[in-house]
Amino acid sequence: MFNIRPAKPSEAPLIVDFQLHMALESEGVQLDRETLTAGVAAVFDEHTQASYWIAEEESRVVGMLMTMPEWSDWRNGTVLWIHSVYVMHQARRRGVFRSMYDHLHRMIRESDKLVGLRLYVDKSNKDAQSVYQTMGMTREHYDLYEWLK
Repeated sequence: MFNIRPAKPSEAPLIVDFQLHMALESEGVQLDRETLTAGVAAVFDEHTQASYWIAEEESRVVGMLMTMPEWSDWRNGTVLWIHSVYVMHQARRRGVFRSMYDHLHRMIRESDKLVGLRLYVDKSNKDAQSVYQTMGMTREHYDLYEWLK
């Protein structure tokens, strides 16, 4: 139904637009386009270990997410963090995220080095929480703390 593939550098402007929409919609945050554009470019310039994944339907991009690896010494393997999930409005509730999640889940099951998936979600984003629980993800006993400049 949906083709999941790594994003191409030429898709950076689309990813920036998706990120702007996602931040405003999910957290009410207006991101700085210039900073965001540089941040997206850093992924493609391999200045980070992040990767973007694209969901396509009939060669049209309908969604994206970013993954970021985290080493787990407890598990002697890498956990992939899912970040920046965005699905276009007209494609929602049609299995786009499920397809992206299933693709990553399959990669992890087939890998000797990957051991799991994690994500964080804004506490007020009940729709996203419901989707993630439907996927079999659980709210664990850890709370996320952060300090951001």
